[in-house]
Amino acid sequence: MKLLDTPISELVPHAGPMLLLDGVVAVSANSLTALVVPRGDGMFDDAGFVGGWVGLEYMAQTMAALAGWEGRQRNEPPRVGFMLGTRRYHTHVSRFVVGQPLLVTATREFQADNGIGVMQCRIATPQGETLAEALLSAYQPENLDAFLKEHA
Repeated sequence: MKLLDTPISELVPHAGPMLLLDGVVAVSANSLTALVVPRGDGMFDDAGFVGGWVGLEYMAQTMAALAGWEGRQRNEPPRVGFMLGTRRYHTHVSRFVVGQPLLVTATREFQADNGIGVMQCRIATPQGETLAEALLSAYQPENLDAFLKEHA
């Protein structure tokens, strides 16, 4: 599976062990697919597995990567956003196998001018088997510092 040349660290505001994505596989106007290979580094692993709930973070980071990709086209650095929640998170597995490649896709369903968006997300095997899916909402403030001061 070939990754695009853009390093994932240039698309998301995550760093170090909290950066869970390994790279971008495909991108279009409203969708991005990232590669995740669950790690056995002690942060989320449990005897060779990663809990299925971590899939929500894989999806959130993929949403951030799509926003970062779009920002990159405008020469903007990655910006912090907030996952507001999910209308549903359905998983066909209770855990992901450490080392098993996963493809995480985030597709924009709705984007408002105020920074709120809704994305359909899916985690699948490279063979196309769906392992988890969710409809997630997120918010990316135009000015993070002003937003945090206003809501502190």
